[in-house]
Amino acid sequence: MSVIMLELNEVNFDFVRAYAAKGELPTLARLIDRHGIQETESEQKYEELEPWIQWVTAHTGMTLAEHGVFRLGDIVDRDDITQIWEVLERQGIAVAAMSPMNAVNRCSDTKLFLPDPWTPAPTTAPAIVRRLYATVAKAVNDNAEGKMDAKSALDLLAGAAAYARPVNYTQYVSLAAQAARGSEWTKAMFLDLLLTDVFTRSVKSSKPGFSSLFLNAAAHIQHHYMFNASVYDGPHANPDWYIDADADPILAVYGLYDRIVAQIERSFPSTRLMLATGLHQDPYPHLTYYWRLRDHTAFLTAAGVPFERAEPRMSRDFVVYARDVAQAASAEQAIARITTPNGEPLFEVDNRGDTLFVMLVWANDIDASMTYAIDGKEQGALRDHVAFVAIKNGGHNGIGYFIDTGASGTEPARFPLTEIPAKIAAACGARWPYAA
Repeated sequence: MSVIMLELNEVNFDFVRAYAAKGELPTLARLIDRHGIQETESEQKYEELEPWIQWVTAHTGMTLAEHGVFRLGDIVDRDDITQIWEVLERQGIAVAAMSPMNAVNRCSDTKLFLPDPWTPAPTTAPAIVRRLYATVAKAVNDNAEGKMDAKSALDLLAGAAAYARPVNYTQYVSLAAQAARGSEWTKAMFLDLLLTDVFTRSVKSSKPGFSSLFLNAAAHIQHHYMFNASVYDGPHANPDWYIDADADPILAVYGLYDRIVAQIERSFPSTRLMLATGLHQDPYPHLTYYWRLRDHTAFLTAAGVPFERAEPRMSRDFVVYARDVAQAASAEQAIARITTPNGEPLFEVDNRGDTLFVMLVWANDIDASMTYAIDGKEQGALRDHVAFVAIKNGGHNGIGYFIDTGASGTEPARFPLTEIPAKIAAACGARWPYAA
């Protein structure tokens, strides 16, 4: 039997059930009613609740303490870690993966393996798909700016023309029109729908025994707009300049996922379907702003930070690559000297030897009058160097959700996230763990 796992990153199924109780999300409501829903357990400390940690666990069967992958993109340096795709491939089961988070392509015979937009890992796909995916990755990483150059736009259109399925043409037009009218969240939905269509066409043609599709629009939108959910009953509300009070982006993206799940069911009627979230988001208790450097290389260079190159990661994070350990230490000291005029830190640095994982941690508003300082000397307006990303609406909770259309009905209500690879292997008729 073939198996498809839909990785619906961080979706809150308490919200899903609340919407379903109001008559929304008929496909997800039917799956929950027919097959039940289990909870998954992962890490307990809040700083260890990040999707790039939990998805490594879901792909390897190892806890954070065992796999040690703490940062997005770190998986590429871990040749000692075996993921579900390699395990199945070694047992003769063809595999495919679309944008799995913090995963690396170590398969030898797959027709499709595209990493997430933030992990610099090898890709396997037809040339037009690779170009399309490069454009999607660039759009995801540039989401704070909302810009797309002409070449990227052309590559996106070419990929969409080749892979968008007619059943979704109207949906694409609607999402694009909403984005043009200022509904920024529909851009992420457009990209998730396009990735789904690429995935669907690719899996139909290659017929792998196991394939996975990672979708991130809901996680992105929840972080930005969870206070606007009609099923949210907490004390916070987003300001009018940020989003219209009547808008409900959470229902919109959940509705898209409901549509996607229904289409996957119709496209692969004999396939066992698994849905997993890895973890989920709850409404965040505090008002917090997220900011992102506009040009990481230019800012660091102007600030006198010694480095070889800088690469953006998700949201406010970026990685600084140094020539050696000594240069990294100097870079860490230089970044620490970049503060507010009052000496409050703007960045948090994790020194990993010859690289630095850096986070822009200033969590308050940055207006036109706010300046920054280096060694206490004011440098100019900070707003000129940063882009507004979001007002944080959602925070991480280590409980995830899991639905399996092949479940027997006797499964426990909750199980460790580490058991997901074993469940996949068993569904595929393979062994876990497996050593060649």
